[in-house]
Amino acid sequence: MPTRALVFDFDGTLADTESAVLQAWQEVFREHGTELPMEAWYAVIGTQHTTPAMFALLAEHAPGIDPEAMRPHTRARVLKLLETLGPREGVRSYLETAKDHGLKLAVASSSSGAWVNPHLERLGIDRYFDAVLTGDLHRAKPDPDLYLAALAALGTKAKDAIAFEDTPHGVTAAKAAGLTCVAVPNAITASLDFGQADVVLPSFTAKPLEALLSR
Repeated sequence: MPTRALVFDFDGTLADTESAVLQAWQEVFREHGTELPMEAWYAVIGTQHTTPAMFALLAEHAPGIDPEAMRPHTRARVLKLLETLGPREGVRSYLETAKDHGLKLAVASSSSGAWVNPHLERLGIDRYFDAVLTGDLHRAKPDPDLYLAALAALGTKAKDAIAFEDTPHGVTAAKAAGLTCVAVPNAITASLDFGQADVVLPSFTAKPLEALLSR
């Protein structure tokens, strides 16, 4: 069956926002005299639990911190780091090619709509997507709910869609929903296990979309 739709994760896949978020958290931990263990970061990356998990871990090293008081500072630092960030290399070409082929496109992200939609607009790629599904309205990955919602929004069956992910949690969600999944790890997630993915690419420039569609 021909591919009719593509569903993209957002953070780390369409744009490498995860590097900025990680850097901001590393700075917060260092401000409190400790280092953020990468294994703790990998345990929650691609899910909806990053912020509470980081504050809980920080509280173990710095008892008495006030997470609510720290949120504005942490968020402001992340946004500052993201000011000059663009889409990952090759993403815009994939989106253009997809539209040329008449494919439907969606975003399926565990992050909130208040995070994802402004970034899509700022990056200038919001116009490509027929639907944006987010974790404030659907169960977060590795649950398949976001992908099932994306398929419903696009009116597409799982066997006719390809998912693009950058984390094992995301791959798990896509495969549980029945989609073919292409993993495109970023610098942070490249060392993780993507054994569940159908295809693993080092970048979007490593293989043109047409080659995946004909696979």
